[in-house]
Amino acid sequence: MNPLNSPLEVGIRALVLLSETFPRRLDVAQLVYLDHAMLHSGDLDGGPSSLYPDLPAGPGELGMRRRLIEQGLVVLMRAGLADMAATDEGFMYGATEEAASFLNVLTSPYVRELMERAGWLTTTYMHEGTDVREGMKQITQRWADRFHTSAFENREDEAR
Repeated sequence: MNPLNSPLEVGIRALVLLSETFPRRLDVAQLVYLDHAMLHSGDLDGGPSSLYPDLPAGPGELGMRRRLIEQGLVVLMRAGLADMAATDEGFMYGATEEAASFLNVLTSPYVRELMERAGWLTTTYMHEGTDVREGMKQITQRWADRFHTSAFENREDEAR
C-alpha cells in the first residue's frame, strides 16, 4: 500500500477540514479545493508555506483528488468519524462528535501542520457568504499564467 495519498491519508486530511468547519457541512467539490489549498497554501495570497512541493501537473492533480477524497470519505464514514446528509444542495459531509477527539490523539507534526493550515483557510476563505472556490481562482490563474508563459517560451525556442 502506498502511504502517500492513500484513502487513509486523504481521509485524515478531509477529517481535519471537516472538523475545522464543524458543524458546517461541505460537499466533495469544496473538500477537493480545500484539500488542495491546505497542501499548497503558499500559492494563496498571505498563506503559510506549502506542505507539498509545487508540481508542474497541478491542474491534473485536482482531477485525481476528487476520487481520492471520495475514497477517504468512505474510510471516515466506516470509522464513524464523518457522516453524509442528502440536502437540496447535494450530498454534504460533516464531522461527527468523535472527530475532534480522534484528531487530538494524533500527535504527528504533519497532522498539526494540516490543522494549522485548515484553521487559516477557514478563517480566510470560509466567511459567511463566501465561496471557497473564489480563493482557488488564485491558484488556477497562476497555472494558466504558467501555461501561457511556457507555451510562449516554447514558440520562441522553435522560432530560433
